[in-house]
Amino acid sequence: QVQLVESGGGLVQAGGSLRLSCAASGRTFNSYSMGWFRQAPGKEREFIAAFTRGGGVTVYADSVKGRFTISRDNAKNTMYLQMNILKPKDTAIYFCAAGQQFTSRLPNAYTYWGQGTQVTVPS
Repeated sequence: QVQLVESGGGLVQAGGSLRLSCAASGRTFNSYSMGWFRQAPGKEREFIAAFTRGGGVTVYADSVKGRFTISRDNAKNTMYLQMNILKPKDTAIYFCAAGQQFTSRLPNAYTYWGQGTQVTVPS
């Protein structure tokens, strides 16, 4: 099992930046595919970015490519999401997740989820 805790959300003006963190405990997160998702009010949970299991490859949603960067610190068992040039449409609760598949963009492929952290970009 793995436990996930997100942090780093907040209110930021359009064009600004935030860095989210996802701290993992339990089994080493190299054993899992690790991903970031977000969910805006009234919308389905949306894939943002992920590491393949083992961390060798990253994949991004087209909506964030070039603005968001996923990274990890294996020594700290922590994954990050650097978000730049934030837009009002990025407003959502952001979640990190872990799953045993090699990689996936589908939320139901992930077994473990954090509680989420709110990101708000006013229009």
